[in-house]
Amino acid sequence: MLDRLKKALVKSFVGAIALGWLLAQGILHFANVFSAPVAGYLMRKEYRGIIDRTTAPIGFSFQDALPELVRSCSLLVVGYVLLRWLYFKPLAEEAAEPAQEQSP
Repeated sequence: MLDRLKKALVKSFVGAIALGWLLAQGILHFANVFSAPVAGYLMRKEYRGIIDRTTAPIGFSFQDALPELVRSCSLLVVGYVLLRWLYFKPLAEEAAEPAQEQSP
């Protein structure tokens, strides 16, 4: 059953589209690793008057980047596993039935 699924994904290019999407999402989440601490800092700075000053950390918190880092790594690992499964080992060609020889 997995061979039929693999063949369908490779022949119809759905696997290549899925790999491209996974790679793009992995790269976007990796870029968010660097922007998430800045966004968290700006949000805390904006709402500093509302929240308690003793509980709000001052400065950049790199804990804001951890969820994006986990997402990025997991998407890239899933993409790599899918790439290996679909394209590193070529498809097994089905043997055609031997042509029946006609007698004259």
